[in-house]
Amino acid sequence: MAEVDVEVAVVGAGLAGLTAARRLHRADRRVAVIEARDRVGGRTLTRDEGAYWLDLGGQWIGPTQTRVRSLVDELGLTTFKTHTQGENLVEWDSRLRRYTGTIPKLDPLGLADVGQALLRLDRMAKDVPTDAPWTAPDAMELDAQTVWSWMQRGMKTDKGRQLLTLAVNAVFAVEPQDLSLLHLLFYANAAGGMDALVDTEGGAQDSRIVGGTQQLSDAMAVELGDRVHRGHPARRIIQRDDRVRIEADGLTVDAHYVIVAIPPTLAGRLEYEPRLPAARDQLTQRMPQGTVIKCHAVYDEPFWRAAGLSGAATSNLGPVKVVFDNSPPGGEVGILMGFLEGQAARDLGGVTPAERRAFVLEVFERLFGPRAARPEHYLDKSWADDEFSRGCYGAVMVPGGWTGFGPALRQPVGLIHWAGAETATTWSGYMDGAVRSGERAAAEVTARLLRRKADEPPARAV
Repeated sequence: MAEVDVEVAVVGAGLAGLTAARRLHRADRRVAVIEARDRVGGRTLTRDEGAYWLDLGGQWIGPTQTRVRSLVDELGLTTFKTHTQGENLVEWDSRLRRYTGTIPKLDPLGLADVGQALLRLDRMAKDVPTDAPWTAPDAMELDAQTVWSWMQRGMKTDKGRQLLTLAVNAVFAVEPQDLSLLHLLFYANAAGGMDALVDTEGGAQDSRIVGGTQQLSDAMAVELGDRVHRGHPARRIIQRDDRVRIEADGLTVDAHYVIVAIPPTLAGRLEYEPRLPAARDQLTQRMPQGTVIKCHAVYDEPFWRAAGLSGAATSNLGPVKVVFDNSPPGGEVGILMGFLEGQAARDLGGVTPAERRAFVLEVFERLFGPRAARPEHYLDKSWADDEFSRGCYGAVMVPGGWTGFGPALRQPVGLIHWAGAETATTWSGYMDGAVRSGERAAAEVTARLLRRKADEPPARAV
């Protein structure tokens, strides 16, 4: 059993945990990072295939995501725009259409309905404080209903509801009946509006990192060196007076403070001594992870571009409902990437990999023709099956969660501080939010360390 003694321990070597540890290390604080996996990166995961790479986890960066962009620049990485040139595809009720711009050519009444719904959501979202959603006007009423129930009352057409459902699936990887309306409004305001969440150009899907997003975590881990302890799942956090001990498989870390930088539902599975306050434990029971399977099909070229297509497609038939051109910037190979989200991911998470591949390629063939059914390589990643994520893209808040337990999300518990994308007040749930949360947690702990130093009695002269 290895034993380490530091000032600050960090549980989780994703973007949040590594950002916090790096900040503390650069401030000359003794820090140790405890990571369950044999790799760093958390919910980012890049597979290097030589001539190309596959981001099996988080991959996009938007123009207003300034903190992760600063990290990209600082580490000397480069970005490129998501491919959008050409016509998009929409498959609706078994009919395939081509269109340009951001709005597909569908039933005008349905488009008007979803357009009005998005405007109303944006107006309501502006009244939800991202640092305290439970204080919003009508917070109890908003938190008492699901997005689905609001859609039933506030929208007039089935097509409009289907379109908004597609947006909810794409952003949260859950169904509208799974999440609180207040949570959707908080999330939208934290991102700068609904358009920022769903748009490609200028939105959350604007750009990618050349070589993949895991480079961010890999580079920070290299800087931290042997302070990052991989392959040690944390099991128990014990607080005694002014010290905290983290017991992990094969490793014990003693520290003044600990930053827990893993998803709330996983943080709730750790053992704590003394027990967590009831509000914090109940909070973690109300923040389930979304369900998503990210699917890649690799071809010898992006053949759809020759047909005037962008590679972006939407389908209401599914099971893949959103598709992107995920090819590298030079187009050396062609990559179609599709998402199984929400109920579709739940359904196909239980079939064999071969069966799931067949379902996905059937959709690609319907959209892009027979050539799409014959990729040179296919790879998907079911994040709900990942032992140390148990879902993606992030956690959602169920009805009653924010108003009943929201203050416990970021409030320290004794010597324990909380980080992770879900704790961010700007771009919550995204890589940018993860970086911001790590910066915040590091600042909180640094302030406490300085106060601790100031409160120490002066050394006696010998």
